[in-house]
Amino acid sequence: MKKLFIIALSFIAVTVSSKAFAQKTLGGAVMSPTKNIVQNASGSKDHTTLVNAIKSAGLAPTLSAAGPYTVFAPTNEAFAQLPAGTVDNLLKPASKASLIKLLTYHVVPGKLSSAELLTKVKEGKGKLELSTLSGGTITVMSQGAKLYLVDEKGGKAFITIPDVAQSNGVIHVINSVLKTN
Repeated sequence: MKKLFIIALSFIAVTVSSKAFAQKTLGGAVMSPTKNIVQNASGSKDHTTLVNAIKSAGLAPTLSAAGPYTVFAPTNEAFAQLPAGTVDNLLKPASKASLIKLLTYHVVPGKLSSAELLTKVKEGKGKLELSTLSGGTITVMSQGAKLYLVDEKGGKAFITIPDVAQSNGVIHVINSVLKTN
């Protein structure tokens, strides 16, 4: 009887965990929770600019490592909103330090689900400050159950697809590129 109870509790824990990080499709590709951030993002047609930037900056090994990481992943459309020529300039070898700073500003240590973020926002009386790998700060806020991020320059990005499970963390897709000082 005790073994049956333990098995039932294990099943419940896995079910609850699976619901928080259900398998999703990005850019026409099914994201596998057994693949890492770079492997999964590389399959998304909506994240080719991000993946190209990650590889150009030399961050692929870092974002393929154990982590865990929470990545706020701008789409190709988000990068297209930047002023003309910005992405091309960032991809030049002379701009590698700026590219690294921009990309690591979108990464937070740890694996934070949207439910955890929302809970922490409520506990923080409407906002949560997160320290990024670049050393900057992103403020997480909510409008109802919808989460958005405020960057250091006051720009906003909404999480459009939350909780995309990765073997080394989680991706939350955002609709704008965050900017740091």
